[in-house]
Amino acid sequence: MGATTTLSAESLLRRLEWRVVRRLDGRLQGDYRTLFRGAGLDFTDLREYVPGDDLRHIEWNVTARLDEPYVREFVEDRELTAWLLLDHSASMGFGPVDRQKDLVLAEVATTLAHVLTRGGSRVGAVVMDTGVDLVIPPASGRNQVLRIAKTLLDRREARSLLVDRGNATRRDGGASSLRRGVRRVLGRSGQVGVPAPSGTVTDLGVLLAAAYGIARRRSLVLVVSDFISADGWEAPLSRLARRHEVVAIQVVDPRESELPDAGGVYVEDAETGEQIFVDTSDVAFRARLAAAAESRQSDLEARTRQAGVDLYPVRTDDDLVRSLLRISELRRRRRR
Repeated sequence: MGATTTLSAESLLRRLEWRVVRRLDGRLQGDYRTLFRGAGLDFTDLREYVPGDDLRHIEWNVTARLDEPYVREFVEDRELTAWLLLDHSASMGFGPVDRQKDLVLAEVATTLAHVLTRGGSRVGAVVMDTGVDLVIPPASGRNQVLRIAKTLLDRREARSLLVDRGNATRRDGGASSLRRGVRRVLGRSGQVGVPAPSGTVTDLGVLLAAAYGIARRRSLVLVVSDFISADGWEAPLSRLARRHEVVAIQVVDPRESELPDAGGVYVEDAETGEQIFVDTSDVAFRARLAAAAESRQSDLEARTRQAGVDLYPVRTDDDLVRSLLRISELRRRRRR
């Protein structure tokens, strides 16, 4: 991974205010309801169903009585409670030295917390690694945003120190981030003859199940993860979506699917430590890797959609403002 430059929560927030939030204000005119639906909590009226309406809002009793589908309408409530479910597992340490996935996680979480608290909402966070490590109770204000940012930055710096020490003892430690990205795709694809890791891997279902017990009142729930996880997270995600408005943001790095020709390299699973040797100059191998990554992404999108949740990728090499505006536009189309 390489040593990370120490970044304080205050400097991160200031940078995001200048480079991200200020530009979002200009593009969204401060109306963040176009970005975060924030399903209103107060019922106001009934109306006939039109194609594109959220099926979860159908009023079944009235529908059965009138023999026509009706949906519930809600007041758009800006002052809501929001929960950030943050995956800080080992695979989030992959990416370019200056912009790994865990830094993008910190940027996304800090931006979301800042935007929501500016609108008067209370924001809490649940942070996981191999299990749920920390719960930050909901609160509003700048200090809450800084608390969330500091938590993520401190964990990132601690991980960097541990990885640096580990790499110092490995003969093949010079390409650790590349190995982790390739191995992570291969280990999940089942298409290139590589056995799945036998050690401990992230179980996103643990985070989602914990959130269901923690967030009891209807809330806006934002899951930020790379969704590299043991199977079985779909059921707790679906259960969470039936109670809350859930948005899934997937942090991805292009090198997890687009491998450059770097010759022979060792590939290491970031979470289990398992290593294999691959020849990246093999064109057919790179093509199989890309196909495996595309298949995994399509499967992931289908599984989240089946759980009633939309998935929005944010890449490490993309501008955060562009990413958030893209999410805004996709969510606006979904509501039409």
